[in-house]
Amino acid sequence: MLSQGLCGRFWRPVLAEAVGTLVLVGVVLGASAPAAPSPLQPALAGGLAAAALACCFGHVSGAQANPALTLAGLCARKLDAPRAAAYLLAQGLGALLVPVGGHAGQALAMELFGTFQLALTIFAAEDRGRREGAGMGGLAVGCSLAAGGLAVMYYTGAGMNPARAFAPAILTRNFTNHWVYWVGPVIGGAVGGLLYDFVLFPRPRGMAERLAILKGEKPAEADSPPEPPGEPLELKTQAL
Repeated sequence: MLSQGLCGRFWRPVLAEAVGTLVLVGVVLGASAPAAPSPLQPALAGGLAAAALACCFGHVSGAQANPALTLAGLCARKLDAPRAAAYLLAQGLGALLVPVGGHAGQALAMELFGTFQLALTIFAAEDRGRREGAGMGGLAVGCSLAAGGLAVMYYTGAGMNPARAFAPAILTRNFTNHWVYWVGPVIGGAVGGLLYDFVLFPRPRGMAERLAILKGEKPAEADSPPEPPGEPLELKTQAL
């Protein structure tokens, strides 16, 4: 049990760095599209994404999402060498997962990506709100929505919400590639929720408890906040 806890406390921050880098790089690259109205758009999108990531992963890994910051932390002895090496690898892999492509495939990937990062932020803000009070959760969600909008605007008009896309399609009678605005956000939101609840912040729930929640029944255990990952345990022995 102890080894599983230590393993989780090491690999969850590493995964958080991979996901954080994916979000940050994806937002900046999306906002750097050729049709971007201003060269400041990528900088604004990156700043908003960083604010949202601080809420999601700041208490897990520091939300660095930047190899230069990781190396700085290693030099300043804020990180040990194995963790810094794992962070660097995760950041590189996260950057490589940024969606690329063209036409409808690119639009689908960007809608999925935008909703994915928004869902992560919403779940993290809700959890931190239960543990620490309302705080800055609402601001983090707003930053995530704005960052996703700046990143996805050029490709799809930044739907990230099937209802938001459905009304204009009805009014204009234009349903060209309309499926993108449903499939992308639904998959993106589902992946964000599953990743958050089962991997990044897993709760020890049994199947019976999960079924009860789906039926609208909320056991007392379901409302208990998850234990934050924290730092790796340091085992010490005491002299007899």
